[in-house]
Amino acid sequence: MNGTLHTDRLPLKGSLTLYKVLSLIIAALMVAACLVGMFLQDMAYPTQELLDSFLPTDVAVLFIGVPMMLASLWLVHRGRLVGLLLWPGALVFVLYNYLTYVLAMPLNIAFLLHLALFLLSVYTLPGLLTAIDHQAVLDILADAVPARLSGGIVAVMGLLFFLRAFIGLIASVAGSTSMPGTEIALNATDALISPAWVVCGVMLWRRKPFGTVCGLGILFQASMLFIGLIILLFLQPTLTGAPLAVTDIVVVFVMGLISFIPFGLYIRGVVQRERQA
Repeated sequence: MNGTLHTDRLPLKGSLTLYKVLSLIIAALMVAACLVGMFLQDMAYPTQELLDSFLPTDVAVLFIGVPMMLASLWLVHRGRLVGLLLWPGALVFVLYNYLTYVLAMPLNIAFLLHLALFLLSVYTLPGLLTAIDHQAVLDILADAVPARLSGGIVAVMGLLFFLRAFIGLIASVAGSTSMPGTEIALNATDALISPAWVVCGVMLWRRKPFGTVCGLGILFQASMLFIGLIILLFLQPTLTGAPLAVTDIVVVFVMGLISFIPFGLYIRGVVQRERQA
């Protein structure tokens, strides 16, 4: 059998139709939110701090977040298991980014778009995960993906992100550190989302069905966050006038390799197993 599976042969326990529609709506709203931020800057970002933080993020989301979602949906439409496993990662990417916006933004039209994106991703993600047959995915990918390597990396990254965010928030609350509101929002988002990385990483390391389903998506999200941060650092001189942080770019790239390598190995394992099916 060739490398493309039929959609009805994907490991599913329920219909994907609703979640496909919701994900297309999410992609459209992401485009709208990014365009509002880019072309209605005075309305979307009333302070310089918000503009400097979120304008480059809008550009990065437009060229990373939207393609992530659409590529995942296209692969699922083609009946590809790799697309089904990438799709939750695209939704987590949306949830993560727009939770930060919601925590930092004032009430305006842009905020309402960001809130809608956050709520839609919160609703769609668990529904999608419920529709996937976790045990069937584990049976298909048994010994085909680097479960212990990937799970260990995801769990450790989640723990480090959580500790960094928690320490930053405590320092801000205690008044020992002066922290911009946007950075507080980012730390709060990391503190809320990173425990899910730890749980998924541990379950993947133990080769549990849920961990196997979530593993590729978490690595996808982590890799795209690092790539997005690199793009953001490149864009900041043009969009905000900040100097090009070459050292930061190199450091982020090296850190990103920690997720890029297991992500590539996981993708290879899934694709090879698809071809054998």
